[in-house]
Amino acid sequence: MTLLHTVNKSPFESNTFDTCLGYAKDGSTVLLIEDGVYAATTGTSAAEKIKNASGVTFAVLGPDLQARGLEGKLADGIKVVDYEGFVNLVAEHDSVQSWL
Repeated sequence: MTLLHTVNKSPFESNTFDTCLGYAKDGSTVLLIEDGVYAATTGTSAAEKIKNASGVTFAVLGPDLQARGLEGKLADGIKVVDYEGFVNLVAEHDSVQSWL
């Protein structure tokens, strides 16, 4: 069973991102939305955790990345999706777990 995890909290203000990573299994996708996109910025401890999470795919919601002025600061290996891409991710996975 494939699972889409969504994280909307900054990893620098909440432990939600770390908790999510503890449950993300091989074949899962983690979609960073709202303030969760801060986890995808280069040079952070969260980006290092993303790099070391084998078997897990990571994506960020582009409009949330843009709204926070983080374009060009994205760590390697993270896919940027728009709202249509968000919907496609939901449709491609068996279920969605929102980490609030």
